[in-house]
Amino acid sequence: MKKIQLLTSLGGALLSVTLSLTACADSIEANIKKTLQKHLGAGTPVETVTKTPYSGLYEVKIGTEIVYTDAEGKYIFIGRVVEAETSKDLTESRLEEVNKIKFADLPLDLAAKTVKGNGKRLIAVFEDPNCGYCKRFRKTLTEMNDITIYTFMYPILGEDSKTKVKNIWCSTDRAKAWDDWMLNAKAPAAAPGSCSAAANDKVIELGRKLGVSGTPTVFFADGTRVPGAIEAKKLEAKLATIK
Repeated sequence: MKKIQLLTSLGGALLSVTLSLTACADSIEANIKKTLQKHLGAGTPVETVTKTPYSGLYEVKIGTEIVYTDAEGKYIFIGRVVEAETSKDLTESRLEEVNKIKFADLPLDLAAKTVKGNGKRLIAVFEDPNCGYCKRFRKTLTEMNDITIYTFMYPILGEDSKTKVKNIWCSTDRAKAWDDWMLNAKAPAAAPGSCSAAANDKVIELGRKLGVSGTPTVFFADGTRVPGAIEAKKLEAKLATIK
């Protein structure tokens, strides 16, 4: 009976220690978040602070980016953490993980759809009509086969971009009108007054919600994202990893 009571007591003590350590860790991370938020200001919201398993660093997620700090939030380290033995980019792996979305949750009715070949491979891309890198990436997409492309027209480069997007959205064939402009600089006809820009406003809201701060931004069927224009070989390699 005494042995059972002793085991129970030890078990309770261990549980208490574990809870205390967890509370302590939570407190450290909460204090770091509070400290950094004070220094960075309300315009740069600190989303999460997480202790890493390497060198006592804490991972800080700000928007879609990751930086690192110490246990007091006194210093900010900007850059990549790479595992020396394997050369694995640990920061890149974490960025993929924390910025994942559910592709199936995307409101694809707000995108222009292009199907090439069997269309089995899926991507969604946010593009601005006046973005040079977007136009370069659009040329890359002409080289791809067996792919379905959902284009979210994301006018973040000014009023002219918004006008072009509305005109293209109100075209009879949106995907063709988009390619005509992006690839051949063929401007779309002016949108009729009866055509609503509500869908364009929803895309802007969606992009902000997903943290799309630049164009192009590509989302893949596995939920991962790649910001910026991707070369054909790298795009093929990425698509090959998705089952």
